[in-house]
Amino acid sequence: MNIQRSNPIYISRYGRSRHKTHDHEELTFLRTVEPTQSFSPNLGSPSPPEATNFPHSISRIGKYLLLELIEGDHVFRAAHLHSGEELVCKVFDITRYQESLAAYFCLSAHENINQIVEILLGDTKAYVFFERSHGDMHSFVRSCKKLREDEAARLFYQMASAVAHCHDNGLVLRDVKLRKFVFKYEDRSVVMLDSLEEACVLCGADDSLSSKHGCPAYVSPEVLSGGGSYLGRPADVWSLGVMLYTMLVGRYPFHDLEPGSLFSKIRRGHFSLPESLSPKARCLIRSILRRDPAQRLTSRDILDHPWLTAENLATGSGHGAEGKDASDQTVPDVSTGEEPHAFSR
Repeated sequence: MNIQRSNPIYISRYGRSRHKTHDHEELTFLRTVEPTQSFSPNLGSPSPPEATNFPHSISRIGKYLLLELIEGDHVFRAAHLHSGEELVCKVFDITRYQESLAAYFCLSAHENINQIVEILLGDTKAYVFFERSHGDMHSFVRSCKKLREDEAARLFYQMASAVAHCHDNGLVLRDVKLRKFVFKYEDRSVVMLDSLEEACVLCGADDSLSSKHGCPAYVSPEVLSGGGSYLGRPADVWSLGVMLYTMLVGRYPFHDLEPGSLFSKIRRGHFSLPESLSPKARCLIRSILRRDPAQRLTSRDILDHPWLTAENLATGSGHGAEGKDASDQTVPDVSTGEEPHAFSR
């Protein structure tokens, strides 16, 4: 991991910033960022004017150009100054970037986890460059309605591999969902976990957690219980099961627009599986979505399940059925009007 010092250099003002649509899947927003007044949109000047008619400017940071905003006020589209390669730059307060990126520093490289390309340190900000992606799994599944089993197996194996690698190295992700997995290439052959900033770095083998947050559709029954703590790894595995179900069926296994009703369904753990799914696929889903966390497969066990065979993992090109499943709710788009619901126990 290359870490160097470089201060921003003002180049020119242009255009309007482009903000990412609010992610309606989120239950709570966990990233810790500085208030907007401490991070001016005019990154190009170390001491920018307090008021400007231009909401953004192109800036040079070392050998990179920071272009428009793509999320909040700290995530930018970036480009290599010489090669033109596109990247993503996340900007952190320099006093807190190591805390925000702690999970990356204790994790070895993995093909299915987005890697830090380079870190440039200025006087007050840390500029962290990541590989760019080519769409996320949530949008892909929604556009396809549902995936064919061979394609779902190929992609899900990579997603489970990323989670298993984190678990093996003492990380609990806490917010596993389709939108967190993105495509590395345009041909959608490789999927990768996009961010580790919400991950919890464990101290030792104990993965007991007390903080309760995540995306409502993916949260596990034990997280919703009235108890004081839960095990982080099994909770991540439950979320993997929700993802697999959604990829194969085209809707969430538990859904309700009312948070209380949704959480009641999750606590009961009752869901239906279409007969069109193969016996091995149904077996894997049932082995993951078990109410008792002690009875769930581990992330490593998932990778050894018979459904994830060499035959199923062969590259598939099918994008699922053309028609929409009429029962229950299909995978929602961010424009459906569903708001995130915070919960704490």
